[in-house]
Amino acid sequence: MRLTTMTDYALRLLMYVAQQPERLCTISEVAQAYGISEAHLMKVTHQLGLQGWIETVRGKGGGMRLAHSPQTINLGAVVRSIEPDFALVECFATGGQCTLTGQCRLADVLGGALQSFMAHLDGFTLADLLPGGGLQLAKGRRIRIERRRSV
Repeated sequence: MRLTTMTDYALRLLMYVAQQPERLCTISEVAQAYGISEAHLMKVTHQLGLQGWIETVRGKGGGMRLAHSPQTINLGAVVRSIEPDFALVECFATGGQCTLTGQCRLADVLGGALQSFMAHLDGFTLADLLPGGGLQLAKGRRIRIERRRSV
């Protein structure tokens, strides 16, 4: 499964804004901090505002801030609110035309994997992503993700 760039940017933006609780943040500074497009961030900011994750203030001296404390912003809920769909395979989509319908158990396996993925995200909040947040697994082990090198 791959999350959209919109979701990636939304999580980054929330992390940045959460680290600046004493002031409003601007799209320009977030874009500069992460080296990403202001135009994309504008769309992300709009969506996060519509979903109630951030508050935006217009005009000179305006910007954005979290609408809730980082401890109450659930990562699974954020991802669900930003991702357009979770159709991992054709049969998950509305009106899918898979020729294997009724003969295939792949949808059940992938559906279970998606549920596990989302349940894992549900176990974390924005606070867990912040410096000193102590990202912990339920069993007390720190999580570590390694990127594979392409050959």
